[in-house]
Amino acid sequence: MRNREERKLERAGRLANRRTGGGGRCVALNFRMAIEELLSTYPRIRTPLPAQYEAHYLREYRINRTGASLATALAVRMESWMHRQVALRSTGGSLLELGAGTLNHLAYEREYVRYDIVEPFVGLVQGSPALTRISNQYRDISEVPSDWRYDRVISIAVLEHLTDLPAVVARAALLLAEGGIFQAGIPSEGGFLWGLAWRCTTALGFRLRTGLDYGVLMRHEHVNKAAEILAVVRHYFEQVSIRFFPAPGLHLSVYIYLEASGPRRSVCAEFLSKRNPAAMRAALRT
Repeated sequence: MRNREERKLERAGRLANRRTGGGGRCVALNFRMAIEELLSTYPRIRTPLPAQYEAHYLREYRINRTGASLATALAVRMESWMHRQVALRSTGGSLLELGAGTLNHLAYEREYVRYDIVEPFVGLVQGSPALTRISNQYRDISEVPSDWRYDRVISIAVLEHLTDLPAVVARAALLLAEGGIFQAGIPSEGGFLWGLAWRCTTALGFRLRTGLDYGVLMRHEHVNKAAEILAVVRHYFEQVSIRFFPAPGLHLSVYIYLEASGPRRSVCAEFLSKRNPAAMRAALRT
């Protein structure tokens, strides 16, 4: 059964696409109230990670990204659905990947003129032979020049981790070229099947290797639910479409692919101005 927060955020997401027609003004007002309440919860504070988990953190991340164990290999195979969905929209243009990690998405992209990445954990990409295919590397999206534009801004299994989700999505929207698209693959966080899936794969392998509860790591890492991510993206873009895997609906899916276009640039710039007035001036100039 859906909890109150999930029902409210899903309702807010639907309202975002019902701003015209009878009663449109009232609907838009209700949505603004709901989304403003959600935005006010950011930036979020990540649950501290106990010392015994810190000791395993980087090694476990690499295992999860590369499928180095039987359980994580199964998880990576399922996760490949998100990579394929994102790569289907390859345009041969410029591309910015948020949270590139170990550069595991590069294998799915065949055509591009420039591939830039944002990855705060430099150790994940250092020494990778795939780095020769990367044009520019940044540790934070705020480092990307404000006058640069991309045909696609993408992320795979990243948005659920962001403590300042609205700021990153707003900045990504402003970096899109005319006709550009924002693409993201996310876990169905908050749904039944997703919870069952990670407990039966990644969590099991983690327990066998470390003797620790993977749920502690998940609560530390996943600070955004799928419904929250969808509401934020719908707030900043005019058109948003979603697909579920393997079956439609939050509770019957493991992963969600979302695609957004038509960035609401003034809305994005206004939000960023509350965090950094200089960002507002830069966004309006470009």
